[in-house]
Amino acid sequence: MAFADLLEKTGGMGRFQIIQVALLCIPILLMASHNLLQNFSAAIPRHKCKINDTEALNITIMEHGWEGVLIPLDNLGHPEPCLEFVEIQWRRADSNTSWYNNNTDAETRSCTNGWEYDRDEFSSTIITDWDLVCSNKHRRQLAQSLYMAGVLVGAIILGGLSDKYGRRALLIWSYLQMAVTGTCTAFSPNYLSYCIFRFLTGMALSGIGLNTTALIVEWVPTKVRTIAGTLAGYSYTVGQLILAGVAYGIRDWRWLQLCVSLPFFIYFLYSWWFPESARWLVLSGNPTRAVHEMKRVATYNGKKKEADEITLETLKVDMMKELACGNTSYTVFDLVRTRAVRKISFAVSFVWFSTSFAYYGLAMDLQKFGVSIYLIQVIFGAVDFPAKLVSTSGMIYIGRRVTQFFSLLLGGVAIMSNIFVPYELQILRTSLAVFGKGCLAASFSCVFLYTTELYPTVIRQSGLGLGSTMARLGGIVAPLVKMLGDVYPSLPLVIYGGVPILSGLLVYFLPETVNKPLPDTIEEVETGKKTPAKEEKKEVLPLKSVKADPLRAVV
Repeated sequence: MAFADLLEKTGGMGRFQIIQVALLCIPILLMASHNLLQNFSAAIPRHKCKINDTEALNITIMEHGWEGVLIPLDNLGHPEPCLEFVEIQWRRADSNTSWYNNNTDAETRSCTNGWEYDRDEFSSTIITDWDLVCSNKHRRQLAQSLYMAGVLVGAIILGGLSDKYGRRALLIWSYLQMAVTGTCTAFSPNYLSYCIFRFLTGMALSGIGLNTTALIVEWVPTKVRTIAGTLAGYSYTVGQLILAGVAYGIRDWRWLQLCVSLPFFIYFLYSWWFPESARWLVLSGNPTRAVHEMKRVATYNGKKKEADEITLETLKVDMMKELACGNTSYTVFDLVRTRAVRKISFAVSFVWFSTSFAYYGLAMDLQKFGVSIYLIQVIFGAVDFPAKLVSTSGMIYIGRRVTQFFSLLLGGVAIMSNIFVPYELQILRTSLAVFGKGCLAASFSCVFLYTTELYPTVIRQSGLGLGSTMARLGGIVAPLVKMLGDVYPSLPLVIYGGVPILSGLLVYFLPETVNKPLPDTIEEVETGKKTPAKEEKKEVLPLKSVKADPLRAVV
């Protein structure tokens, strides 16, 4: 009997599993808020140079019938956001002459007295608090990149610590870190402290994501893992819609930051109820506690008789297969050591990177579409529902490789198409962007399952870790590419669209995995054939050998 069979014996998808999955999915709703929060907390309102002598200028206008002009206008007649005239430009108040056509040679300079902001849509953002405009505008993208860097560092540090100290302990810590650093972010006195706290928040988000997934997968039966994983994915999608509603009601970035951070104190408190993964406890050499947790779950599921039957001896026999598989050690170097696995690692890394890169390139710059930022956030979130449904259907009926290829190709083409659409056609531009974002959401949904099926069991977690790392690198680079728009306006779109297309072409070098058994060893991947299962011996030799017994210390 393997652990999966033992889990079925204690209740399968019972009351405990249902409650645990629900409680684990609730925090995911606000994980989306933190990931996409800068769309609102770092929104850029309309602004112009601040004029300190306006009162004196008004007196002059009333006395002499002249109108003073201090800020140049753009081609649309709007004040330039970053320039002011060195000297006041005058014209008659009753003149119909367009002064900005007659003063094109007038000397200008950068704003000397700060900026005035239009606060009709946003009462306060980090932009208005710390003047992150004009020469400082790139600090906005830098802040988001630092947050994504925190997500990457968190995946490396907290993910590794969870293998050493347990999923439950690191999840509890991550909830607390998210609550504390998120709250501290709301009270940041300056830009530097804001970036530091956002970095730490990103680390906590990785800890929550990784350990939530581990606890869901390791406590639910195999037959419902897909459903449980899909539920977690849709929780993130719903979270995008919640963010739009909360941001619409709270226009001050500090209060908005508090609103999405304080609930994690509640999650921290109830997370103490979660049991540790019994599978991890056994494999880490703590079977006594594993038995305790299994008994607790069985009792909660109404399986009192089965709970009494779980002992150290029975657990040892039931999980001997898992323990035997863990005797051989593998490292990340096995991801590139052999030819076939090396090809998979290269292609999969590029797919993860390009999907995340283009996804956040679109999702983190909603103001550029020229429509309500709240409406576009709702649309961008809602498109994930049909996108994931289409992706799931495609993976089942036409295969993983074709689904992955077309989701990347169509997403890239949709992004690049906006290069040729005039700025005035905002509905068409927005529609193309929404379609592209939906394709990238479908790609995310596909690449996770595809990666799981491509790698053999012995290095599957390392392969997923590699993909996750590349995705976070894509999230870090995505905001920085926007800066290239200062060199050539269409250059970011060329890059955001071109990278997914290239990675889509690489997918066709990968094998199809639909309806094929999962490979267990590297040799199976290299040969493309499943190794025939060996007949089990009636006598389990490790039980007679104390030296080979991983649980020898407890019997």
